[in-house]
Amino acid sequence: MSFAALDPALLGPPLAAGLLVLATHIPLGRRVLARGIVFLDLAIAQFAGLGVIVAHVADWDSGWGTQLVAFAAALAGAALLAWSDRRWPQRQEALIGSSFVVAACVAALLLASDPHGGEELQTLLVGQILWVSDAQLAAAAAIYAAIGLLWRPLMRRSIGFYALFALAITTSVQLVGVYLVFASLILPALATLDRARDWAAPAFVIGAAGYGGGLVLSALTDLPTGPLIVVALAVCALAGGFLRVAAEHHRR
Repeated sequence: MSFAALDPALLGPPLAAGLLVLATHIPLGRRVLARGIVFLDLAIAQFAGLGVIVAHVADWDSGWGTQLVAFAAALAGAALLAWSDRRWPQRQEALIGSSFVVAACVAALLLASDPHGGEELQTLLVGQILWVSDAQLAAAAAIYAAIGLLWRPLMRRSIGFYALFALAITTSVQLVGVYLVFASLILPALATLDRARDWAAPAFVIGAAGYGGGLVLSALTDLPTGPLIVVALAVCALAGGFLRVAAEHHRR
């Protein structure tokens, strides 16, 4: 273990990426939990990932080419799930889970003949947050800013929610990977779900602590960064929940 690995030049960009993801995913996570469709983000993230793989297989994997194909795939998946939510709301969770499995299997089939297919799938799931570039950060910041501007007018309708969700997930999957997208959406929001008001700041602190702690531990231990951040987010979410319960018990 070497503390020389804690280089701000190395850890700064991935931490910035994590904070950008949290800024949009925490409020989206609250919406997902309120709607009772917890696995929606995994399904749409998998659709976005399938788009990334299609772009790779078709040799369209330039920066914006991949982004457009991934967004088109995520938007198609979001439109399908928005339609099924209106048509069969009582079956929506099962349909979301089925969509995730089918999209994952199609992705595996597309990469079956690729000698680096396993690496592509691994990168898609765990991400490469440690190697995020300034250009990726700038593009993600611009997209998340657009989501913020469109939030109020589009969130009033179901299709608007699904469209913004698809755009956010598409951006984040390419930035941090599928696992971190799910963890960023659900864990901070879940830890603060019992707060009717003043939930945003505590949720963001939990998320930032998870990203920061995971990055530091990864640098010190040389363990994979994405999975370690997911574990750190879970620990911070549990700690935040316990502290909330302890504080309420103390006030009584």
